[in-house]
Amino acid sequence: MTRTKWILAGCAALAFVGASAVGLGVYRTERDIRAFQSEIAAIANEAQARTVSQADIAALPAPVQRYVGFAFPDGISKANLTRLTAEGQFRRPQTETFNFTTAEQVIAATEPALMFSATTPIVPGIWARAYDFFANGEMEMKAKILSTITVVDERETPELNVISLRRWLLESALYPQALLPGGAVRWEAIDDHSARAIVEADGLSSSMIAHFDTRGAITHMVAEQDGDLAAAYHGSGEHVTRSNYQRVGRVMVPHEFVISRMSGGKLYPFFDAKITSIHFE
Repeated sequence: MTRTKWILAGCAALAFVGASAVGLGVYRTERDIRAFQSEIAAIANEAQARTVSQADIAALPAPVQRYVGFAFPDGISKANLTRLTAEGQFRRPQTETFNFTTAEQVIAATEPALMFSATTPIVPGIWARAYDFFANGEMEMKAKILSTITVVDERETPELNVISLRRWLLESALYPQALLPGGAVRWEAIDDHSARAIVEADGLSSSMIAHFDTRGAITHMVAEQDGDLAAAYHGSGEHVTRSNYQRVGRVMVPHEFVISRMSGGKLYPFFDAKITSIHFE
């Protein structure tokens, strides 16, 4: 065999080994994601159904009462689980460039538990696969290049667990059942167009200020603390806007959103996206 043939054979062998490693990485990552999604579904299915009375709704702050009427135009419908997909422009932590990203979420409406996964192209042929998992008060976060090479690996800490709990609250306009009386969220009055949502579960607590328009729709939610912009992850973000409400079955759900970091009174958007599919179970 000539020297050229040896080089070509060696390159082919390396390519095969590399492709095999990526294939194995993809399999393992997708297996983990499916397992976490199934865990969220199990938590949702085990939740006990609760009944919300008119007296319960009447005890809510005025803008939240309007929200319940807006979100459930035909009366309150029960749903334990939300599955959705989204797509849009995503900015990785500590960068300024946005890339097209697709995402999936499986979220329990009756208990603070969620699974978020996303795929972001970096350059042609190279992508990042990331996921955030939160259940029973504990989180796990990973990001992998080519679904194989781990670049972010965060495990539960008291701070990250609270951030993940806030993430569930930040997303709650997508599953309005979570904001009804008797669940993990309670409300405190502020004024006629805003109210404080406080979520408590598994010994953790977090809050956001929800803002409502005259219809009762949630327009944006804001954290009460600044974010750490130097962190290697976005976490929940500290600010989200919601728009383009559409009816999904018996529920009004916003189909466009922008999630941002917030610090020093300034917003730093990192995911500007739209819902491409959503259904309740």
